[in-house]
Amino acid sequence: MDDPVLTARELVRDRFPAARAAFLAGSVLTDRRTPTSDLDIVVLLDGPPAPCRESLVHRGWPVELFVQTEAVWHGFADQETAKRNSPLLAMCADGMLLVDADGLGASLRDEARKRWAAGPPPLSDRERDHRRYMLTDLLDDLRGCADPAERVYLVAHMLQRASELVLLVGGHWLGRGKWLSRRLAAADPGLHGALSEAAARAIAGDATAFAAVVAEVLDLAGGPLWDGYSIK
Repeated sequence: MDDPVLTARELVRDRFPAARAAFLAGSVLTDRRTPTSDLDIVVLLDGPPAPCRESLVHRGWPVELFVQTEAVWHGFADQETAKRNSPLLAMCADGMLLVDADGLGASLRDEARKRWAAGPPPLSDRERDHRRYMLTDLLDDLRGCADPAERVYLVAHMLQRASELVLLVGGHWLGRGKWLSRRLAAADPGLHGALSEAAARAIAGDATAFAAVVAEVLDLAGGPLWDGYSIK
């Protein structure tokens, strides 16, 4: 496979000769690169075919194209920020600027870095209490679970919810899949290690340590919440 940066530049040049800006992002630029890593490329155009998203293979590389106009970029950034998980801001803040025809790329990179550094919107009391309630309910289910298959599903769901709660209470961005693990590892290495190691043991059959770590997470958010919880 060819050099990822050269490949990305070639693809943008050939497919989008009128690109105002383009970014290459993702694991492919880091020491986390694997044989299945893809090229995540954000392209800014003035109009059609933007906005669109496309997956393809180019010179042996799997490629994810995120093709947007400047207005669409801002709209996506706002929508993702409201969800406290913005792959777009992360890609443009940490990615490599491949094309910058008129200064838009540098401008969006600076904006992405400022917005990423500022963090996501804080949790409201209502949101925090709902997350506490959901995780408390799952923890009770786990403590009473005797079915090995159900335990696997419970632990997987609880691992995600507990990780998200740690990040949100600490004012950190969320992530999905491997990025949730990476965000938590960066924000709180100790809890990340404790959760992931205890989750593996819980799936294998011993959920005692995992239940204890989840209880610790709940304490960070104000403690368990079930009796007396209501939504009005």
